Amino acid sequence: MSATAVPRQDTNTLVVGAGQAGLATSYWLVQRGVEHRILEQRPALGGAWQDRWDSFYLNTPNFSVDLPGSPYAGTAPDGFLTREATIGFFRGYAKDIQAPVELDTEVTRITPTDAGFAVQTGQGTWAARNVVLASGAFQRPRIPAAAVGISPDVLQLHSHDYRNPGQLPDGAVLVVGTGQSGGQITEDLLDAGRTVHLSVSTCPEAPRRYRGQDIFHWIMQVNVHGPEYGINALLVDQLPSPAGRFMCNPLLSGTGGGHSVRLRELGRRGVRLHGRFEGVDDGVPVFTDDLPQRLAAVEAGFGQRFKKLFDAYINAAGIDAPEAETAEPDGWQPASSDARLDLHGEGITSIIWSTGYALDFSMLDLPLLDEWNYPRHTKGVTVHPGLYAVGLPWLTRHISATLVGVGPDAEYVTDHLASRG
Repeated sequence: MSATAVPRQDTNTLVVGAGQAGLATSYWLVQRGVEHRILEQRPALGGAWQDRWDSFYLNTPNFSVDLPGSPYAGTAPDGFLTREATIGFFRGYAKDIQAPVELDTEVTRITPTDAGFAVQTGQGTWAARNVVLASGAFQRPRIPAAAVGISPDVLQLHSHDYRNPGQLPDGAVLVVGTGQSGGQITEDLLDAGRTVHLSVSTCPEAPRRYRGQDIFHWIMQVNVHGPEYGINALLVDQLPSPAGRFMCNPLLSGTGGGHSVRLRELGRRGVRLHGRFEGVDDGVPVFTDDLPQRLAAVEAGFGQRFKKLFDAYINAAGIDAPEAETAEPDGWQPASSDARLDLHGEGITSIIWSTGYALDFSMLDLPLLDEWNYPRHTKGVTVHPGLYAVGLPWLTRHISATLVGVGPDAEYVTDHLASRG
């Protein structure tokens, strides 16, 4: 691996990104004898996991830490990796497969040529017959445009840049968004004794374990084996709309051995809950006035989206699983809150925007993207010959962007790529 400047080099295939998608692709390219290089903009391996906060744990259990040629073989399959252990896993995997990575090499332009592609980087220009886009789903932190209307006296961070409570000034914190990052960062702040306000989105709550297994066990099984039993709901062609590729994941955490993040429980612990962030009016954040209904919808999400699916799969596959647990109703009710939040009056000195990421393929010098900036493709084979994509959410199925899901997609793409000769 190197970070040396290259004025111009030729290779058969360039892989853009050395995260899980890029490394899985490299593994399969080696198996097929395809000469290639991986271009990674970061100075060190570890992918987007390096952008997580200090107390972060992987949300999926160890049994799903499964990249091509390296299935999990440890003694704690139901445990969860820390941030540092996750980064270490990727660095070890890259070493094991001898991934040909060029670090500190940001791709700035990909232009089609008669022979394939010219790929411009901060370290020079490459020529390649094929290019695989493997930069993942965590590309550009997304912050609402209305954030510019908030006083500069209030520190604003995206979850991408949050590391620990000590990085924030004294005072209360507003966390916007209740995806997995928002829920877990809220818990991190609570554990540090901070006062937290939380703007609630619509990401569903879910049990960490269901019918005797971690919930991700059933997600994996339905993704991989569901079609064998006619259960195809987690395949991409079953999405009601292409926008469904960006739906948020269940509110779960790997911290403390793994648990569900429950919004009412956070409220019981003192978190001030608010509706969805709507904008800023004269410096004051404004939220929807529908918190009770929003909490009910969040709690109903698992039953509507996953429970029936898991039960149908268990029945169809004839799996001997315990009966479904009955969740005890939580009677806690949020205090009524105004739709406007006086940051100064509430002592709020920081805002953490847990509002997700946007795809960024602005380096592509060809018309390939749909209205969601998602490459037009079929199973990772884009509409432009020689250009491929791996590791995006719902590339072929629900788990395409996960460690256990990226390998099969990378294998299919490299099969197609190798067949081009």
